[in-house]
Amino acid sequence: MGEFTKLAVWKKAHALTLAIYRRTALWPRREVFGLTSQTRRAAISVPANIAEGCGRNSDAELARFSRNSLGSASELSYYVILARDLEYLAAEEHDESGLDLGSPPNAGVAGRCRRGCGGVSAAATPPLSFADS
Repeated sequence: MGEFTKLAVWKKAHALTLAIYRRTALWPRREVFGLTSQTRRAAISVPANIAEGCGRNSDAELARFSRNSLGSASELSYYVILARDLEYLAAEEHDESGLDLGSPPNAGVAGRCRRGCGGVSAAATPPLSFADS
């Protein structure tokens, strides 16, 4: 349906994934098979679902993968909250890293993919929004 790497939403999700990888490398070793792995998996899933949805040939598939991406972003948000509460991530660091829990990294996947991945009808996409910043 289109070139996902040109989408602002994918670029932001990819940047977030890189930030997550860098930060989780500093977490306690005992978390490598626990919270570190889960956090990284959820982070990877956000841009991967955007990419896969853009590679599909139907509006319904794009919408489905966009919803999957949003679910992964919500899961990632919880892991970031948990990491902050476990003091693996400071509140100030959380704010500076772009891990703003109030705005999931893929809010707006539908709108971005509608424009960048082909002609997707509004009815086929979930109502998401992603602030460009």
